[in-house]
Amino acid sequence: MKFTETISSAKTTSKYIPKQFFYPTRAELLNTLPPELSKLNPAKAWTSLAMSAGLSILAVGVGTQIPLSATAFPLWLLYCVITGTVAMGCWVIAHECGHHAFHPNRCIEGVVGFVLHSILLVPYYSWAHSHAVHHAHCNHLEKGQTHVPSRATSPTGKITEKLKQNLNPVIFGIISLFSHLIIGWPLYLFFGVTGGEAYESPTSHFWNREYNSTSKKRLFHKSFQKWMTRSNIGLLSMISLLIAASIQYSLLRVVCLYGLPYVVINMWLTTYTWLQHTNRDIPHFSNETWSWSKGALQTVDRPYGPILNLLHHGIGSTHVCHHINSSIPHYNAWHGSKLLKQHFPELVRYDPTPIHKALWRVATTCGGPVHQNPSDNAFYY
Repeated sequence: MKFTETISSAKTTSKYIPKQFFYPTRAELLNTLPPELSKLNPAKAWTSLAMSAGLSILAVGVGTQIPLSATAFPLWLLYCVITGTVAMGCWVIAHECGHHAFHPNRCIEGVVGFVLHSILLVPYYSWAHSHAVHHAHCNHLEKGQTHVPSRATSPTGKITEKLKQNLNPVIFGIISLFSHLIIGWPLYLFFGVTGGEAYESPTSHFWNREYNSTSKKRLFHKSFQKWMTRSNIGLLSMISLLIAASIQYSLLRVVCLYGLPYVVINMWLTTYTWLQHTNRDIPHFSNETWSWSKGALQTVDRPYGPILNLLHHGIGSTHVCHHINSSIPHYNAWHGSKLLKQHFPELVRYDPTPIHKALWRVATTCGGPVHQNPSDNAFYY
């Protein structure tokens, strides 16, 4: 097998990668995954949707029976964790629709993804576009999307580096968790926070403003406005339903039934995305050193366990395969992951660290900017 590109490999305990090996080309990676893995099975797809939607509806139904009182706070806490965790499965199904990995009929697929994401207050078409950019330029400092770190030499990088050096590691970790898990997702949707350096800032998923600069790229071109409008119509429809429910029942009831699980869903989403592409030994690349295969392989599969893998359709444990070929549906991604590990055992990343420990490690050690490693010219936390 022909390999064409080199970079370093590392143990998670080392800051930079000491061992040299070769990267495969994009074609070599794709050829590892047989075409039949991308074949869609509507029965399996509908079954997965029925499970996630059914459990979510059941959980909300149970929530309607919980009293709105201070003594019921433990029940509401349990409710929001369970319901948000279950409903994350609907998020993943809509995500597959955006990749054309749910149903062979594009119209049906579009309706399913649009409805599910609108219910979860996600701008379906706008996010599908920015997410496609993320896949096309994974771990690219200039052209990447979501969780793109700042360079240590940038103004933002200097600020975060100073905070990291001056704050107690525990305090820094708590701030990092809050900024990512609680406010990170809204900040990205509204302002494009943690987007790549090449794009105009702020960049919103909800409106396509005019830009004055000619030196920066537009994430959403003028021609995309109609799709952004359609995404917004879905969101406004859902918001209208929530307002109507608040008038009919009570604002507190809607906040508890919908708002609390909504926060948990967003926390799951950010946790998956953050941990899939971030660690001390994962390099980020500039224009000079990036390639598609390098970027796609800077993805980590993690041990979420059988229950979460069932509820969330394996999104966190088969993510390397998903980045190599995002048209493979979740029920075939397990076999695809096995094939990739067989062919590229040194390149397919897997971190056995328990999720809560990995999350804290990333929050405390990867919250600052990235520094360039002279030996390979890649950037590391």
